[in-house]
This record gives sequence, C-alpha cells and structure tokens, in this order.
Amino acid sequence: MALFDQSSLNPGVRGREVFGWAMYDFANSGYTTVVLTAVFNAYFVGAVAGNASWATLLWTATLAASSLAVMLTAPAIGAYADAHRAKKRLLLISTIACVASTAGLALVGPAMVALAVLLIVISNYFYAIGETLIAAFLPELSRPESLGKVSGWGWSFGYFGGMLALGLSLAWVIHAQGAGQPASSFVPVTMLITAVIYLLAASLTFAWLRERGREPATARSVGKGLGAAVRESFARLGQTWGHARSLTDMFWMLVCGCAYQAGIAVVIALAAVYAEQVMNFEKKETMLLVFVVNIASALGAFGFGYIQDRIGHRRALALTLLGWIVMVLLAALGGSRPYFWAAAWLAGLCMGSSQSAGRAIVGLLAPSHRVAEFYGLWAFATRLSAVIGPITYGLVTWGTGGDHRTAILVTGLFFVAGLITLARIDLDRGAAAARAYRD
Repeated sequence: MALFDQSSLNPGVRGREVFGWAMYDFANSGYTTVVLTAVFNAYFVGAVAGNASWATLLWTATLAASSLAVMLTAPAIGAYADAHRAKKRLLLISTIACVASTAGLALVGPAMVALAVLLIVISNYFYAIGETLIAAFLPELSRPESLGKVSGWGWSFGYFGGMLALGLSLAWVIHAQGAGQPASSFVPVTMLITAVIYLLAASLTFAWLRERGREPATARSVGKGLGAAVRESFARLGQTWGHARSLTDMFWMLVCGCAYQAGIAVVIALAAVYAEQVMNFEKKETMLLVFVVNIASALGAFGFGYIQDRIGHRRALALTLLGWIVMVLLAALGGSRPYFWAAAWLAGLCMGSSQSAGRAIVGLLAPSHRVAEFYGLWAFATRLSAVIGPITYGLVTWGTGGDHRTAILVTGLFFVAGLITLARIDLDRGAAAARAYRD
C-alpha cells in the first residue's frame, strides 16, 4: 500500500497489515473523544449527577477506579500475551467488552449514577487494555529507526476515527436540539454511534493484523489453567522489576510518562467540563471545540512523527511538554474565548505528538522478547497518571468551591515534572540496555 513507506517497516510486514493496525487507533479514538472528552463526561456531571457539588470529583474517582484496575492487571496481561503469543486474542476480548459496555451507556439517564459509574469503569478498563495490547504490535511492524514515524501514522489516523464518531454525534445533537429534545434523549444515541464505529473499524484490524512474537515454549504452557497462567505472569513481571537496574532509562521513562500523562488525562477527562463550567459553552459548542482539537491532534501526531525521527525522540517529547505548559497558561489565565480556543488548538497539537512520542520511546527501550510486558508497565504508569491527574483536579475544584482555573494551573505542574524527569533519560544507553537484556 503506497500510503506507507515500505522502507520504514520490518521485513515481511505489508502495508495492508500496518493499515489494519492503524485502524484500531481509528476505532477506539471515538471512545475517548465522545465518551470521555466531549459528551458523556459533561452529561454525567450535569444530568446524571445533577450538577451536585461532588459531581466532578465522582467523575474523576470513577476514572481512577478503572485506572487502578488496569494498573493491577495490565502488566500481567502483557506478560501472558508475550509468553503465550496471545496479543490478538486478548485484544479481541477487550474490544468486545469495551464496545458492549459503551453501548450500555445508552441506557443511562438522569439520576442513574450507579449504572453510569459501573459502565464507565468497565468500558474505560477494557479500552485501556486494548490500547496496551495494540501498542505492543508496534515494534513488530516498524524498524527501530522509524518507530516515531509509524507510531505517528497510527495515532494521527486514530484522530480521524475520533472525528468521525464526534462528527456524526454532533450532527445528531444539532438535529435533536433543533427538535427540542433534552440531553437525556440525544446523548444515548451518541453512545450507540460510538460503539458501532468502534466495532466496524476494529474488524479490519482483526482481519489483517498478524500475531507475531515467539512461539509458546511448550504445549503444556499454553494449556495451563487461568490461575496458573496469572501466577506465572506476575512471577515473570517480578523478575522484570528485579532486573530494573539494568533498565534505568526505561524506569525513568515510566516516571516521566506517569507525570506528563497525568496532565493529559485531565485534559481528556475534563475538557468539556471546563468549557461548560468556566467558558459557558453549550453542548454543540463543546463538541465543535473537541472536533477542532482532534484535527490539531491528527496533524500533530502525523507531522511530529517524522520530526521525532529526525531530531530525536527525547528532544521531540521535550518540545511537546513545553507546548503543554504554554497551553495551561493560556487556558487558566486567558479570560476570553479566543484565548481558550488557542489553548485548545495547542492542546490538540501537543496531545497527538506527546502520546505518539511516548509510545515510540517505550518501543525503543523495551527488550524485543518482552514487548507486550513492557507496554504493560507503560500502561501501569499511564493508568497511575489517570488516577493522580483527574483526582488532583477534582480535589482542587472541590476544595476551592469549584475554581476550575486554579485546578488547571495545578495540572501544569505535571508537565513541568515530566520535563524535569525527561532530562535524566539517555535513549542510546537505554536502547543498548534493552538489546543486552536477558531473562
């Protein structure tokens, strides 16, 4: 397929397979865009929880609960996927579970807090597990020197999936509001739109993406019971942590990712809440804002992937973190809508590039025979950030009587911490340690 430069791919990898891999980013981006960022989060705070004083904190606590579940299980799932060559099979299970629970959100109406919390915990958990597993295919598809570029292909393509889901949802919302329907009528339809796009787009991933990696050591190991497999996976994970001294740069990358991803988690989870509570945006304005952010994110992920391979992964990530800091200052200190729109556009550019850069760096620093396991560790770090970031924001708003501007300023400290930690990482040293890593 001419869309993908064959010289950037590993021997035996076809362009169609990379397209299938990228389609998963296309598929699952609708979930974060519509459910977590543009529609259901503000619907949860305003309609489901009735704008109660605890509503924002409960939303962030719900996301934190799902993230804690990912932290406890993702590394073991990654280790199991490596040992049993089961990435694709586990990806299928997580996809079906996320799609089903997202569709279930269509049943949530005003005051149905418990059901909303349960379905968000389930859907966000399986979304994160799927994100971890699909990332583990990246080093199998891309040559080491092209990880940034190939990661950017997938991440940028993903934002078009988010825009498709959001665009169809926005069209429905405009129609429904024109007909005088309340949010409790049109929000459920947007959940169904998101679930259907996720399922249809992901079907191409399962049709074209191949399972690679080492064959399971013995037939007996494949046939082990689930309990034994989980115990073996955690033991293997413990061994990885035991050798962490030889993977110092991977460790600091996990710390760095946890820091800056905490800030990104706030933007994803609370952008719509901030727009409606502080800037007084209406629902269709908020959705249009997120649509624009997705355009910027697609451009950032795609273009910055090429820049990243040219100027170096660490320098590229540092630039995006500086951009995030400027974004926070614009959003918090700019009192007018033009400042907020500028902050949103900058957030989009930084979001696509920083997330893509992080995924590529982990691929560079991960031992080739434990890729899924180390992406599981990356999921642990990013899910920890998804607990720390939104909960911090929620606590600040609760403690300050709803002061969202102070909360977003506090969020900027996470990007500062990521930039400081990034300075400790030597990618050449880390890549050499990964090549030398032995069980």
